[in-house]
Amino acid sequence: MMTQPLPYCTYVLFRDQDRMLYVGFSSNLENRLMKHNSGGVKSTAYRRPLKLIFTEFYLFEKDARNRELYFKTTAGKKALKLMLRSTLHALGYAEKVAFIFDDGV
Repeated sequence: MMTQPLPYCTYVLFRDQDRMLYVGFSSNLENRLMKHNSGGVKSTAYRRPLKLIFTEFYLFEKDARNRELYFKTTAGKKALKLMLRSTLHALGYAEKVAFIFDDGV
């Protein structure tokens, strides 16, 4: 049985050129990704193209926003690097590269 996807998500994008990670939140992931890759998001407009490398979905907006905020902390960045270590290694992610943050939906 197919179910409706959960309405909110936290996501991580990656840019090949500078190996940057971007953490965001959205209530419409498909639309948000289109905005990122069309230059419609100020913080990533000059960092295109971006590829989606991670998502977590939530029933409630507050949970997704809290997770996004957590991933923007030192502990959250470490957790992401551990959770995605194989992916980040395969993508050539450099340990000293910073994350990019934005409050957009």
